[in-house]
Amino acid sequence: MTQAMEYDVVVVGAGPVGENVADRARAAGLSVAIVESELVGGECSYWACMPSKALLRPVIARADARKIPGLRAAVQGPLDVPAVLANRDAFTSNWKDDGQVEWVNGIGADLHRGHGRLAGTKRVGVTTPEGREVILTARHAVAVCTGSRAAVPGLPGVAGAGVWTSREATSSPRVPGRLVIVGAGVVGSEMATAYQALGSKVTLLIRGGRPLPGMEPFAGELVADALTEAGAVVRTNSSAASVERDGAEGPVTVVLETGERIEADEVLFATGRAPRSEDIGLESVGLTPGQWLDVDDTLRVDGHDWLYAVGDINHRALMTHQGKYQARVAGDAIAARAQGVPLLETDRWGMHAATADHAAVTQVVFTDPEVATVGPTLEQAERAGLRVRAVDQDMGAVAGAALYADGYTGRARMIVDLDREIVVGVTFAGPGAGELLQSAAVAVAGEVPIDRLWHAVPPYPTISEVWLRLLEAYRG
Repeated sequence: MTQAMEYDVVVVGAGPVGENVADRARAAGLSVAIVESELVGGECSYWACMPSKALLRPVIARADARKIPGLRAAVQGPLDVPAVLANRDAFTSNWKDDGQVEWVNGIGADLHRGHGRLAGTKRVGVTTPEGREVILTARHAVAVCTGSRAAVPGLPGVAGAGVWTSREATSSPRVPGRLVIVGAGVVGSEMATAYQALGSKVTLLIRGGRPLPGMEPFAGELVADALTEAGAVVRTNSSAASVERDGAEGPVTVVLETGERIEADEVLFATGRAPRSEDIGLESVGLTPGQWLDVDDTLRVDGHDWLYAVGDINHRALMTHQGKYQARVAGDAIAARAQGVPLLETDRWGMHAATADHAAVTQVVFTDPEVATVGPTLEQAERAGLRVRAVDQDMGAVAGAALYADGYTGRARMIVDLDREIVVGVTFAGPGAGELLQSAAVAVAGEVPIDRLWHAVPPYPTISEVWLRLLEAYRG
């Protein structure tokens, strides 16, 4: 027997994005149902952000400590791998979601466990783990927050070889002796950093000429140099053609397009993401299963005034923090429309427009050195037709960097829109760079004039004094 229930808002997917949509809708007094087929808390909590950064934190801390006089000699030994993995497990709550479920209950939303699929306009069908069918009807909106999954290329031999994706890399109970990583974007670069330090012999295969190809060239070059110095083998212009393994156990061989063979204990494919939209009922509302969903700046799906797609599923900015930002915007927009409140759609930076997805996307790559970016690179800005100037600065030249670590190596770039005299993009690459980024994000999102930034005095002696050097170089 099918059970039917009605809510103001139905959210499909209980990761950080879905949780934030639900939270904003509940804060406005709307009734909310959340549907989740796996663990409440989603990819970020259990297989991405939290476990990966728990693996990387001791790696980065040790690397920094080794550059400090008086401390260097005390941290020359290997990492305590069981302790690192146990700490990672603790940050995932040992892959149990009791705490997250308690949070959902605490905001007054109803959790429905099971696989959710759109079943026509404002309707979501849920197949529960027990096989029951529940139909949830939304009075106002359905928000699809199902995220993305690792995209593994269909190379010969991959399907039966038990290859790793980001999920296996962040949750593995052991450290493989030899690890081949195919792809050097954020996941590939971070996992190469982590596993090399944890004791794996890492080979990183890069299709192009450097890691992190979507960022400023110097960022990838610094990461590649550090990985090489740490003992990893970084292979540029190298592409996998096939994988060979007798089942999912034993050694695995990656065959390159050149015919060269590389044997390892595990192979990680970090080759991009695909939308988790292939089995969520898109066909019932005239959309194509398996596609990314196009949305406007309120996160409403094009052509559907009741349907929202928030987070990775819309392919705007595939990062948890950007998805949560979108969720806050979407939740507020849903509430405003439900209550008949005029939206601030004409205000580019108003509460109902996810403008930062276009103009101020922030990202930190937790490699050694860290890479932190907001806004476009120089190439991206020029391609967008902006008249810009790039200002570069050696981060190691400021006093705070010298105090942070002996031989501090890093670089900063500021992209200035010459017509508006504002900063539109910033990249920092260096130890501790991630904590510098929010100041750049404020400058970019706030469109703060260069003349006013001159009066934001960085404290001495901190690495943030690099801002003064960038502004001095720009002003001459």
